[in-house]
Amino acid sequence: MASLMSVPDKIETPVEGERDRRIAELEAENERLKRIRDALIVRVESGSAHKPEPYAAFEHSVVLAEQVRERTEALNQAMEQLKGSNKALNRAREEAETTRQRLSDAIESIADGFVLFDNQHCLIQSNSRFRSYWRHAGVDAPGQGTRISDVKRQAVACGLVLEEHSHPDSEGVVFLLANGRWVQVTERPTREGGLVVLYSDITDVKNSEMARRIKALEESERWIRVVTDHVPALIAYIGADMTIQFCNKVYASWYGRKGESPLGKRLNEVHSPEFYQRLLPQILDVMDGHNVTFEFEETGEQGEVRHMLRSYVPNFDEQGDIIGFFVLIRDITDRRKTALALEQAYDNLERRVKERTAALTGLNSQLRQEITERAAVEARLRDAKLEAERANLSKTKFLAAVSHDLLQPLNAARLFTSALLEQSFGPKAEGLVRSVSTSLDDVENLLGTLVDISKLDAGVIKPDVTAFDLRDLLNNIAREFRQMAIAEGLQLDFVASSAIVESDSQLLARILRNFLTNAIRYTGNGRVLLGVRRQKDHVLLQVWDTGPGIPEDKLTEIFQEFKRIRPAGSQPDKGLGLGLAIVDKISRMLGHEVTVNSIEGRGSVFSVRVPVGKLKPRQPTADQNRAVSFDSGLGGARIWVIDNDQSICQGMQTLLEGWDCQVVTAVSLEDLERQLDPASSAVDLILADYHLDNDENGVDVVAEINGRRRCPAPVVMITANYTNELKQHIRELGHLLMNKPVKPLKLRSALSHLLRS
Repeated sequence: MASLMSVPDKIETPVEGERDRRIAELEAENERLKRIRDALIVRVESGSAHKPEPYAAFEHSVVLAEQVRERTEALNQAMEQLKGSNKALNRAREEAETTRQRLSDAIESIADGFVLFDNQHCLIQSNSRFRSYWRHAGVDAPGQGTRISDVKRQAVACGLVLEEHSHPDSEGVVFLLANGRWVQVTERPTREGGLVVLYSDITDVKNSEMARRIKALEESERWIRVVTDHVPALIAYIGADMTIQFCNKVYASWYGRKGESPLGKRLNEVHSPEFYQRLLPQILDVMDGHNVTFEFEETGEQGEVRHMLRSYVPNFDEQGDIIGFFVLIRDITDRRKTALALEQAYDNLERRVKERTAALTGLNSQLRQEITERAAVEARLRDAKLEAERANLSKTKFLAAVSHDLLQPLNAARLFTSALLEQSFGPKAEGLVRSVSTSLDDVENLLGTLVDISKLDAGVIKPDVTAFDLRDLLNNIAREFRQMAIAEGLQLDFVASSAIVESDSQLLARILRNFLTNAIRYTGNGRVLLGVRRQKDHVLLQVWDTGPGIPEDKLTEIFQEFKRIRPAGSQPDKGLGLGLAIVDKISRMLGHEVTVNSIEGRGSVFSVRVPVGKLKPRQPTADQNRAVSFDSGLGGARIWVIDNDQSICQGMQTLLEGWDCQVVTAVSLEDLERQLDPASSAVDLILADYHLDNDENGVDVVAEINGRRRCPAPVVMITANYTNELKQHIRELGHLLMNKPVKPLKLRSALSHLLRS
């Protein structure tokens, strides 16, 4: 292609000039020989006294005639050769002309704009598509001889080019033209030092990419709204103009007057003037960039009075300007009433004790009455305490229910998306499925963070401290975050360790994951290091990064709830500022010291101090739970799935059948009995949900099934309950416990391990 493009418009023929010159020389030589021949003949024929002998003259003329004949034959041969050369030259000229015409036709047939420059970068040739761009702008296209720098300058000056976009990883520069079309400009050098420039129309690609992004954003917004509508709190987003730009159903139900939604209204239109004036100081404070938390009493549309705990969190744009704030409102009326009841009970008790103590000095006769009244006060105090304990228990049950109900649809969605990822739908469909999976990850992380912080505050989570080897925990975490780091353009280095520590492995892993998440999130470039330092009776698990660092006066502030120290110019993230707050609560629960050291502009290091432990010897146990043996993979495994949620059953069946398993799903034991005989049917493994309908649980159902069988089947118990009591109970039964939402890769690894054992 490059050689064809380099053919000039006119082909020079130096052979033709050389041929004419040679012919002229031979003709002159021929004429000279003819004259010599004629002179010799005349001389022989007109012999005289002073001439040579006739015979000698004749002999000399014969020699000359022979020489003339040889020269004539050589001349004729040269003439024949010149005629052949002339024919070859004519054929070459015709072929060159045909080639030039074909090149012109090929250039003209190209769908893209085409321009050819010589080795001086002057324009030689262009096609009609290139010239049409200039006609749309109302100017003439550059002519032959125009330099490439002048072409670029004229395109900007006449308004042909409206925008220019370039990226180091892209093949060329992208321009937006005056006719609304997008073109990508690609330059290629020729072998002779010239330049070929192609203008490719990529408008359809741009429009398709924009449509895909808009669809992904709409899907993400739909999931966020579904989640926020099911959270038992008032959630809203207020713009800089004090307009409610987003709110969930609970917020709209509380502040929607006469059935009208508050969405799109200003705060002073939603609240009464008096209440808005009470909120105004806190609004001004959050618009100055501060997190604000405060309590207010509010009166609903029906006249009910509720006590609300409000949290305002500012929202910053890429330039660091505040463009609005998030609103989180929780109803703490019941908690407030309980606290007031306790306070009143204590006040009454103290007052009565003082009164009765003073009266005892002079009124011994009223001793029994005083004792009775005091007992009544103590009874009321016990009732108040019992009420507080019931409220705390109710909160614990609520958290467990929220965890289960919210994680159920997320678990089903993750199973379906994992099954879709293993199918072949083409790159576009796979990209959409991965976008859904990423959105589910974001929702899962946000919900997990909110539920975890609530459980830690309520004291639901209890540590299960044991001695274990750090090797597997650190290897798994390093593998998990290495791909995340690569996606962000970072290098994750990992120093393995086989130290034995005394801690709760899951809670310790949560601390390290939060450290690594923050390190990757705030490190623009460079690397992140995960390693262990051994000291006398403890080890330091550390995460180093080369991020922007943390100011010294903010080192304690980062462990507060909803606090995020975002460096100037950094991109906004989706976090709630609860990661390090969770780390602080978990470390206090475990008794592990957490420290942070940072140098602004160079990076930070987060450390957690864990005591050294000693492993207990393991007792070998015989495994009799296998019905058949599997040499590799899950192919042909017979698995029963028991879950009261039909969508979970469908998602699990789709995922397991994609792994070549034989799956039977049931929502209860009765449903399973309708499909097969649990006592005699072949099964290799049972997957059961702990929470079932009608106050049943998976442990009892599995016990009933295995009680009927001659050889019990191995069991994987799945639950959203994170309590140590349940974990210990499942462990004592010999079952494997997995928490929701289930990670498909982790599930496959666990099933493979159980089926191979």
